[in-house]
Parts: sequence; C-alpha cells; structure tokens
Amino acid sequence: MGTALVEDIAQAAQRVNKVDSQLMAVQLQINRFEGNADRAAAFDMDLKNDAQRKSRRFEVLLVNQEYQKAMDTLIQLTTEKANAVAHLEYLRNLLSVAKLQARLTIAQQLTDFESHELVGL
Repeated sequence: MGTALVEDIAQAAQRVNKVDSQLMAVQLQINRFEGNADRAAAFDMDLKNDAQRKSRRFEVLLVNQEYQKAMDTLIQLTTEKANAVAHLEYLRNLLSVAKLQARLTIAQQLTDFESHELVGL
C-alpha cells in the first residue's frame, strides 16, 4: 500500500499542476480580452468620463462570446483545482496515517519483545 500510495500522491500532485497550468493559460486569455476592451474604451472619443469608459468596457466584454467562454472555463477549472487539491491532501493524510500505524506496530513489537526479555521467555 505504501508504494502505491506514494505513486497516487505523485499523480495527484501532477493533476494539480496540470489544472494550475490550464488556469494560468485561461487567465492570460481573459487578461488579453480585458486589455482589448480597456483599449477600445480608452480611445473612444465619444466617452466623456470614467463611468462611461467602464460601461463601454463592460459592453465590449458582454458581447464577446470567447470572453464569456473563457470566464466559464475559469470557473470550471477553479473548481477542478480545488477538488484536485482536496484529493491530494486526502492522499497525503492517508500516507501520514499509514506511517503512524507502522510506527505503532513497531513500538508494540518492541514493547512485547522487552516484556518477554523481562519475564525470561
């Protein structure tokens, strides 16, 4: 169980890293969309103040289907990462329990051996 558990932990850690990498890629894509929307609003001469520019930015992002899809993906990947991290922690805790059980077994064997020595068995 120990070796398999260690392998499972390694795979779970790789899964967390993979999802994290996907999250960063989607966040980069979102940042590009938002930057383009900011630029469109900043250079629109018809807009008089920051409130109008923010509103224009919101409108640009609202109609951008790729942006909406990226946001949905971001939410999905965030949930996926949280679940992957929880699974990784679960496996790590299982390994800790297995180590403690092994130590307890060793301690019990040593105690039994010392008891037999004292009694002369």
